Amino acid sequence: MSARILIVDDAAFMRMMIKDILSKNGFDVVGEANDGAQAIEKYKELKPDLVTMDITMPEMDGITSLKEIKTIDPSAKIIMCSAMGQQAMVIDAIQAGAKDFIVKPFQADRVLEAIQKAIS
Repeated sequence: MSARILIVDDAAFMRMMIKDILSKNGFDVVGEANDGAQAIEKYKELKPDLVTMDITMPEMDGITSLKEIKTIDPSAKIIMCSAMGQQAMVIDAIQAGAKDFIVKPFQADRVLEAIQKAIS
């Protein structure tokens, strides 16, 4: 059975890029959210196997959302997505419980590697 994945990013184009990579490689994208608050609601509703989470978003950023989801489900698997030059935020995310991080623009093999590592 393929992993069920929730994609969280405020940019529709970025969600589409990740969804495309995942769908072509047999993953089941069960939902999308465009900010951290929506991500928490979708997580509770969909109970995905994994979440890809953008760090910088309006309403609620990815790190705050990551911490909230980890409170709801300590075993949640979340991979952070960040643009170049956000190293400090990435460290915060890993300390808050993120499994890994991928840098934008996305490289398909790196996205797949991070997901395989997180779910295995």
